[in-house]
Amino acid sequence: MKSVVVAPPAYPREGDRTFANFADINLIGVSTLYHKEVRRFFKVFGQTLLAPVITTLVFLAVFALALGGNARHIGELSFLEFLVPGLVMMGITQNAFANTSSSLMIAKIQGTIIDYLMPPLRPAELVVGISMGGVTRGVLVGAVITIAALVFVRLPMSHPWLILYFFLVSSLMLSLLGMLAALWAEKFDQMAMVTNFVITPLSFLSGTFYSINDLPYGFHLAALANPFFYMIDGLRFAMSGHADGNVWVGALVVLLVDILLWWLTLRFFRTGHRLKA
Repeated sequence: MKSVVVAPPAYPREGDRTFANFADINLIGVSTLYHKEVRRFFKVFGQTLLAPVITTLVFLAVFALALGGNARHIGELSFLEFLVPGLVMMGITQNAFANTSSSLMIAKIQGTIIDYLMPPLRPAELVVGISMGGVTRGVLVGAVITIAALVFVRLPMSHPWLILYFFLVSSLMLSLLGMLAALWAEKFDQMAMVTNFVITPLSFLSGTFYSINDLPYGFHLAALANPFFYMIDGLRFAMSGHADGNVWVGALVVLLVDILLWWLTLRFFRTGHRLKA
């Protein structure tokens, strides 16, 4: 009699670019990774959720008391009404970036990155689990800051669904940027360089504290090339009805940047760039 060889059940390889069907997605693994990322920042909620609120209120106090916040106007808005959406977005971007970058960077430095690589998780599933942790932190920080700021500054919040959209796409952008930075960096000094020379300048030079319509022509064009401007301008329109640019163009730009960053991050994971060194 001829022997019959029974092939083992097929399981998609780590490098597979697509899922055969929805059932092939490791939902338990992705959910576990996501909950691990969320619990990590909730354990230090005083630093991750409360500290951004205090920072925002300090900014408001400085501009209100030292610079005559409500005495100044930008368009139809008082300066504080103009400022609040920018401060909310700054909190979102800084915390979403910090969540994913610190998670991967600490794992690389401590040698626990193997805990991400050994489980049966594809690169796409790793990107989803880690980035959604950063998105959750960014959205929560944005919501907490908004609630605290509304106690002192009244805004109509006329487009709630647009607020949610910019919360999500902005948090995703910085989560993916944090992952890319952590995959590129080999030590904390390099990570600090990304924060100090990329994230912070883009945040502060994006119309947070001023209208880009008041800038000279060259600087105005530079601001329009900054994706952070579209995040802040879109959220400002959603909260106050005021915008310096085209909100719908901005919404599309941020979405396209997210897609590009997602592709880059997925490629880095698939090639194992500086993960296994």
